[in-house]
Amino acid sequence: MNILCENENDNIVDMNCDFVAVIDKTKYDNLETASFEFISAKIVDGCLAIKIGASGCSGDTWNFDLVDSGAVAESSPEQRFLKFQLINDETCLAYFERTVLVGLTPLQINGSNEIILNLEDLETPLNYKY
Repeated sequence: MNILCENENDNIVDMNCDFVAVIDKTKYDNLETASFEFISAKIVDGCLAIKIGASGCSGDTWNFDLVDSGAVAESSPEQRFLKFQLINDETCLAYFERTVLVGLTPLQINGSNEIILNLEDLETPLNYKY
Protein backbone atom coordinates (compact mmCIF):
# COMPACT_ATOMS: atom_id res chain seq x y z
CA MET A 1 0.00 0.00 0.00
CA ASN A 2 1.33 3.43 -0.94
CA ILE A 3 1.03 6.15 1.64
CA LEU A 4 0.95 9.59 0.07
CA CYS A 5 0.93 12.95 1.72
CA GLU A 6 1.50 16.53 0.69
CA ASN A 7 4.20 18.62 2.28
CA GLU A 8 4.20 22.39 2.83
CA ASN A 9 5.10 22.98 -0.83
CA ASP A 10 2.15 20.89 -2.07
CA ASN A 11 4.56 18.35 -3.60
CA ILE A 12 3.52 14.71 -3.49
CA VAL A 13 5.81 12.62 -1.31
CA ASP A 14 5.71 8.83 -1.34
CA MET A 15 6.50 7.75 2.20
CA ASN A 16 7.76 4.33 1.06
CA CYS A 17 10.53 5.81 -1.08
CA ASP A 18 13.75 7.74 -0.49
CA PHE A 19 12.72 10.58 -2.85
CA VAL A 20 10.36 11.17 -5.78
CA ALA A 21 10.94 11.62 -9.48
CA VAL A 22 10.66 15.14 -10.86
CA ILE A 23 9.32 16.31 -14.20
CA ASP A 24 11.58 19.09 -15.46
CA LYS A 25 12.52 19.41 -19.15
CA THR A 26 15.26 21.99 -18.53
CA LYS A 27 16.90 19.86 -15.84
CA TYR A 28 16.51 16.75 -18.04
CA ASP A 29 18.16 18.48 -21.02
CA ASN A 30 21.08 19.79 -18.93
CA LEU A 31 21.55 16.88 -16.53
CA GLU A 32 25.12 15.89 -15.72
CA THR A 33 25.92 12.85 -13.66
CA ALA A 34 28.91 11.22 -12.04
CA SER A 35 29.97 7.93 -13.55
CA PHE A 36 28.01 4.88 -12.36
CA GLU A 37 26.69 1.57 -13.61
CA PHE A 38 23.18 0.20 -13.29
CA ILE A 39 23.19 -3.12 -11.48
CA SER A 40 19.42 -3.54 -11.38
CA ALA A 41 16.19 -1.61 -11.67
CA LYS A 42 12.71 -2.84 -10.80
CA ILE A 43 9.42 -1.45 -9.61
CA VAL A 44 8.49 -2.38 -6.05
CA ASP A 45 5.33 -1.10 -4.33
CA GLY A 46 5.13 2.06 -6.45
CA CYS A 47 8.82 2.86 -6.12
CA LEU A 48 11.57 2.36 -8.64
CA ALA A 49 14.30 0.40 -6.86
CA ILE A 50 17.57 1.30 -8.55
CA LYS A 51 20.81 -0.41 -7.57
CA ILE A 52 23.94 1.26 -8.86
CA GLY A 53 27.67 0.81 -8.46
CA ALA A 54 30.27 3.60 -8.50
CA SER A 55 33.63 4.55 -7.08
CA GLY A 56 33.79 6.45 -3.83
CA CYS A 57 34.86 6.40 -0.20
CA SER A 58 31.68 4.88 1.23
CA GLY A 59 28.71 5.96 -0.89
CA ASP A 60 27.15 7.54 2.20
CA THR A 61 27.36 11.08 0.79
CA TRP A 62 25.93 10.26 -2.65
CA ASN A 63 22.84 12.14 -3.76
CA PHE A 64 20.44 11.17 -6.51
CA ASP A 65 17.76 12.50 -8.85
CA LEU A 66 15.39 10.84 -11.28
CA VAL A 67 14.32 13.42 -13.86
CA ASP A 68 11.55 13.03 -16.43
CA SER A 69 11.72 14.93 -19.73
CA GLY A 70 8.09 15.98 -19.57
CA ALA A 71 7.43 14.31 -22.93
CA VAL A 72 4.82 11.56 -23.10
CA ALA A 73 4.84 9.24 -26.12
CA GLU A 74 1.25 8.62 -27.18
CA SER A 75 1.51 4.85 -27.45
CA SER A 76 -0.44 2.15 -25.68
CA PRO A 77 0.56 2.28 -22.90
CA GLU A 78 2.04 5.77 -22.89
CA GLN A 79 5.80 6.15 -22.44
CA ARG A 80 7.96 8.52 -20.43
CA PHE A 81 11.69 9.28 -20.78
CA LEU A 82 13.93 9.60 -17.75
CA LYS A 83 17.52 10.16 -16.66
CA PHE A 84 19.07 9.05 -13.36
CA GLN A 85 21.62 11.35 -11.77
CA LEU A 86 24.34 10.45 -9.29
CA ILE A 87 25.94 13.36 -7.46
CA ASN A 88 29.21 11.95 -6.12
CA ASP A 89 31.87 14.19 -4.61
CA GLU A 90 33.80 11.27 -3.09
CA THR A 91 37.31 11.00 -4.54
CA CYS A 92 38.31 7.53 -3.33
CA LEU A 93 38.85 4.69 -5.79
CA ALA A 94 36.98 1.96 -3.88
CA TYR A 95 33.81 0.55 -5.47
CA PHE A 96 30.46 0.60 -3.68
CA GLU A 97 26.92 -0.42 -4.49
CA ARG A 98 23.80 1.29 -3.25
CA THR A 99 20.07 0.89 -3.76
CA VAL A 100 17.66 3.84 -3.69
CA LEU A 101 13.87 3.87 -3.94
CA VAL A 102 12.35 6.56 -6.15
CA GLY A 103 8.66 7.46 -5.87
CA LEU A 104 6.91 7.32 -9.23
CA THR A 105 3.60 8.99 -8.33
CA PRO A 106 4.43 12.27 -10.17
CA LEU A 107 4.84 10.26 -13.40
CA GLN A 108 1.31 8.87 -13.40
CA ILE A 109 -0.93 9.96 -16.26
CA ASN A 110 -4.58 10.82 -15.66
CA GLY A 111 -6.90 8.31 -17.31
CA SER A 112 -4.21 5.64 -17.50
CA ASN A 113 -3.11 2.89 -15.12
CA GLU A 114 0.13 1.88 -16.81
CA ILE A 115 3.13 3.55 -18.45
CA ILE A 116 6.43 2.44 -19.91
CA LEU A 117 9.49 4.08 -18.34
CA ASN A 118 12.47 4.51 -20.66
CA LEU A 119 15.44 5.17 -18.39
CA GLU A 120 18.53 6.37 -20.24
CA ASP A 121 21.36 3.78 -20.24
CA LEU A 122 19.08 1.03 -18.89
CA GLU A 123 18.77 -1.65 -21.55
CA THR A 124 15.17 -2.70 -20.88
CA PRO A 125 12.23 -0.31 -20.39
CA LEU A 126 10.20 -0.77 -17.20
CA ASN A 127 6.44 -1.28 -17.09
CA TYR A 128 4.87 0.78 -14.26
CA LYS A 129 1.32 -0.25 -13.35
CA TYR A 130 -0.61 1.82 -10.83
